[in-house]
Amino acid sequence: MYVSVDTLWVLLGTVLVFFMQAGFAMVETGFTRAKNAGNIIMKNLMDFCLGSAAFWIIGFGLMFGLNGGGSALPLVGVPDFFILRDYGSAVPSYAFIMFQTVFCATAATIVSGAMAERTKFVSYCLYSVAISALIYPISGHWIWGGGWLSTLGFHDFAGSTAVHMVGGVAAFWGAKIIGPRIGKYDSNKKAQAIPGHSLTLGALGVFILWFCWFGFNGGSTLSLDSSESQVSAAMIFFNTNLAAAFAAIATMLLTWWRYKKPDVSMTLNGALAGLVAITAGCDAVSPFGSAIIGIISGIVIVFAVEFFEKVAHIDDPVGAISVHGICGALGTLLVGVFAVDGGLFYGGGFAMLGIQALGVGSVMLWVSVTMIGLFLLLKKTVGLRVSHAEEIAGLDLKEHGLCSSYADFMPAVPSVLGTLVTEELAIPVTEVPPVQKPSREAPMTKVVIVSRQSKFNELKEALNAIGVMGMTVTQVMGCGMQKGQKEYYRGVAVSPTLLPKMQLETVVSKVPVRVVIEAAKKALYTGHIGDGKIFVYTVDNVVKVRTGEEGYDALQDEIIPE
Repeated sequence: MYVSVDTLWVLLGTVLVFFMQAGFAMVETGFTRAKNAGNIIMKNLMDFCLGSAAFWIIGFGLMFGLNGGGSALPLVGVPDFFILRDYGSAVPSYAFIMFQTVFCATAATIVSGAMAERTKFVSYCLYSVAISALIYPISGHWIWGGGWLSTLGFHDFAGSTAVHMVGGVAAFWGAKIIGPRIGKYDSNKKAQAIPGHSLTLGALGVFILWFCWFGFNGGSTLSLDSSESQVSAAMIFFNTNLAAAFAAIATMLLTWWRYKKPDVSMTLNGALAGLVAITAGCDAVSPFGSAIIGIISGIVIVFAVEFFEKVAHIDDPVGAISVHGICGALGTLLVGVFAVDGGLFYGGGFAMLGIQALGVGSVMLWVSVTMIGLFLLLKKTVGLRVSHAEEIAGLDLKEHGLCSSYADFMPAVPSVLGTLVTEELAIPVTEVPPVQKPSREAPMTKVVIVSRQSKFNELKEALNAIGVMGMTVTQVMGCGMQKGQKEYYRGVAVSPTLLPKMQLETVVSKVPVRVVIEAAKKALYTGHIGDGKIFVYTVDNVVKVRTGEEGYDALQDEIIPE
């Protein structure tokens, strides 16, 4: 006989945890650039779909399968392909299986954020399947499936280690092996900021995750039919919220002190850090302990993000390694300190803390060994990273055939706003006519260049090389006589549409206009439709507002001798 209230509770928790996929998708999309938004949405969709299939076929059995005597094996569950046995208790088997499926999907999607904007879609699909089918289920068996860690008394109530640290460690090795995004570090290994295109989306994702976390932690009681379970669930809700709130406060105050302004994106990460850290012990600590765990994680997240970015030189666009990996491990360890029953702070000694440390270390080792091998195998076979040209243009276009994920809107494109490129990507400008001796009688000419946004850096370097320093760059929408690049949506050709372009304007006199034209042609040429056009206009006069100079003199910032 099943208990209806328990079944309803588990299913409610399931739908909340499933909706975390939307939260992760919004956080990752908002914290990265618009040119990759479609790719990120596709990844967050497909890791759930592929993970659901893999977990059903083999993963669930490896995590919860029992031997013939009905007891769990220490290292791995007995395979139960396509889940043919009954795992029901107070709730139907399918309710329990579905609840575990959405947890598995959460572990897989964490990796996406750390490797965003440069990972091949096919590689992402393959390692998502591997995580869901093998890596997450085996370590999950140790903790939740009756394996060796659970017999030792390892405590991870809702998955700080089993889910979040597994995803965080996998994300660490993925980001390290694939390398940083183009322009993230200069020639001196100094980190460069690459802002996300929408803090609004990122904040929406954090609020969604916070909301769904009540199902993630509270639903893990799997029961609501007794007074004890009701009190436990209510306390878990309270502890979960308290840790997130105190973590966000701690992060805000710390960044306010360190950066002189309260950092928005870091504070959003702080709230998530508190949620991850409290997940292991939300049922075992007091509200006081929950607040302390939140404060500690809110402080640690700032230094962790700075360490990976500035010291380890690992490019993690959304902070997934720090939030899920570091704070997942930290929260699990702090159970051994603040657990009311057996924690160090409550007189329980170091025994529980030692078991927690053993569990964290063993899971970290398992995930590291398997993910390093998997990523290196993918790198040697199908390839792990897209080409430089594809990365600059954006994965939406190159991986999915999307010119823009925002249709009629004009999202900011960081490549136009000054993202650096490496020297090997810059196109040298050679064999252009020499600059003639400047003359005050030289005509003033306005040159307007309309071309691909992804070619801005090459064009800027080419113009700087011939002495053109003053320029105005705007983001525009348009198409030429060919009526835009052919685009398909759901297999159907899209009617002619305006495409995102850059428009660079400069007025020259000292530098001959023909030199400008030849330099621009060399920088922009690919041989494909959409290379752009150059428009040349005669300028009657130029007035410099600051000095009142006119004509030739207004275009110069230095004094030109007679």
